[in-house]
Amino acid sequence: MTDATWAGADFTRPPSQSGIALCRSCERRGRCQLGLGREELGPDGIVETELVCSAEHEGGPGVAHGGWIAATFDEVTGHVTLLSGQLAVTGQMTVSYLKPVPIERPLRARAWAVRKEERRWFVEAELRLASTGVLLGRAEATMVLRDPAHFERHRAWLASQDQLAAGSEG
Repeated sequence: MTDATWAGADFTRPPSQSGIALCRSCERRGRCQLGLGREELGPDGIVETELVCSAEHEGGPGVAHGGWIAATFDEVTGHVTLLSGQLAVTGQMTVSYLKPVPIERPLRARAWAVRKEERRWFVEAELRLASTGVLLGRAEATMVLRDPAHFERHRAWLASQDQLAAGSEG
């Protein structure tokens, strides 16, 4: 998809062939770089996914980098709105790191809306070790609903910033 078609893009598309709603970067690669696997939106509004943190995202010895954990929570909380047919961006997110997250081990993530307002959804998520169910981390996010023209407005704003920067150089 080119930048010119962003305004008309379908941001509520179903998951890819891999069974997950891929972000733009992962869509180009055909797989989730964070290691998320097949996901489901249950009738109760809960998004569940299985995932593995690869050694590419190792922080300390044998454990996931905190940035990978935060990025994973950002992805799964965003999928609550996306798979519900709503385009949203993350307005705020708080992550609680409860236990070290092992690399190369099956994990489970779940996310769900706890409250919905006119322009905001409040979403919580958890990350667990798949084998025992032990809770490794939690997140709370405020997702701000946007219309499909959101990214086109951003592109226009950024172009105006480029013009300002070019004018200050000369």
